[in-house]
Amino acid sequence: MTDIQKIIDIIEEKRDHFIQVSDQIWDFAEIRFQEARSAELICQTLEAEGFSVEKGIADLPTAFVGSFGTGSPVVAILGEYDALSGLSQKSGTTFHEPIETGGNGHGCGHNLLGTGALAAAIALKEMMEQQGLQGTVRYYGCPAEEGGSGKTFMARAGCFDDVDFALCWHPWTTNTILPGNSLANYQVYFKFKGKSAHAAVQPHLGRSALDAVELMNVGVNYLREHIISDARIHYAITNTGGFSPNVVQAEAEVLYLIRAPKTDQVKEIYERVCKIARGAALMTETEVEIVFDKACSNLVPNKTLSAKMAEVMNQVGVPVYNEEELLFAKQLHATLSEADRKNELNNLPKEVAEALKNKAISDINNPYSDDLADKPLGGSTDVGDVSWLVPTAQIGTACWVLGTPAHTWQVVTIGATSIAHKGMLQAGKVLAGTALEVIKNPELLEKCKLELKERLGGDVYQCPIPKEVVPACNRI
Repeated sequence: MTDIQKIIDIIEEKRDHFIQVSDQIWDFAEIRFQEARSAELICQTLEAEGFSVEKGIADLPTAFVGSFGTGSPVVAILGEYDALSGLSQKSGTTFHEPIETGGNGHGCGHNLLGTGALAAAIALKEMMEQQGLQGTVRYYGCPAEEGGSGKTFMARAGCFDDVDFALCWHPWTTNTILPGNSLANYQVYFKFKGKSAHAAVQPHLGRSALDAVELMNVGVNYLREHIISDARIHYAITNTGGFSPNVVQAEAEVLYLIRAPKTDQVKEIYERVCKIARGAALMTETEVEIVFDKACSNLVPNKTLSAKMAEVMNQVGVPVYNEEELLFAKQLHATLSEADRKNELNNLPKEVAEALKNKAISDINNPYSDDLADKPLGGSTDVGDVSWLVPTAQIGTACWVLGTPAHTWQVVTIGATSIAHKGMLQAGKVLAGTALEVIKNPELLEKCKLELKERLGGDVYQCPIPKEVVPACNRI
């Protein structure tokens, strides 16, 4: 029996428990830095499987690491379990139906992500025991990927310093090696303070903090013409200063998210945005406080590790769906816009798009190409910080119907169904199989490390979050 088949058997034997864990985390739906029950559930499972667990690492209450084994190599399997606010949704429906209006929901499938990684760690541990292999398996419980950059704080604290390589995955619309380039980002609050007054009787005595926010936004919008085309600047007004129009607002706040391909590019744009904020305060005779919230680095791809993962992915194969699952997928697919469906196909390799054009869910593995390593992911991930420190690779498996945008009710509704469970367990098998291959082939690991060294070209990791910034565990 092959190693891959043994891993498949281990995970299938425990599939009911993994599904139970995933669905329980789906039910918890805890947002960034508040994932206490989700983290504890995974910790309990790890301890029951013979892992030692250290909780509260990097001064993050919901971060932890579960370890098994001794010595090198040390493999980090990265897990997440945070939900998103405002995405409450009932499971298994084909229409928008919140469980609780305004409540939380797993709109990026991190209940699956955390549990799929858990399955991988447990299967790898059993294989190493069976084969008497030296090495250390670590499951990293990483909180607050959504708007908190938990892994960046963990990297700053040195949590990955002795790791040899890292593997992770994400629920996706296809079965694929994930693109290798993501955007670095900074997330920053700009808090303006002014002076209230009656807006009709004594407007001249007031100093509007809301005016300052609006003028800052206007200034940043003009800045967009003068930054690199790959950069992105987003904002949300998080405090308007009240609801009474006849009061000059004494306080207001805006949250900015600044992205660019490289961390130093983000920093440059951030400094210009700060100048605009100070200018807005000067124009309105208000004060501005700049509160750095979080940041993450760009992803450093590793073709060597990704190619091995693609090889294992093909050995594992793809899930087989029954008629009930295919019908549900078709009905859910119909809720997407035509633009969503076309966008998916337009971004796939031609042969994959042709094979999937009349399907609601992917039942094939996308072919691997080294070009994926340099393809932009578009968004940001704190996996980037880990990838600066150790060779890192990640896959996506089909847990969502084709064309599904992330952070939508469609992601939430499918996240506790058998379709998503199959994708989750598939990911666990691929991660465990890849890790075992690397552990048993020291020359492959050295090749992965050499590629990382060459890609960095002498650059060393510098955490984008300043030392004085603490995790925003009490700030949403």
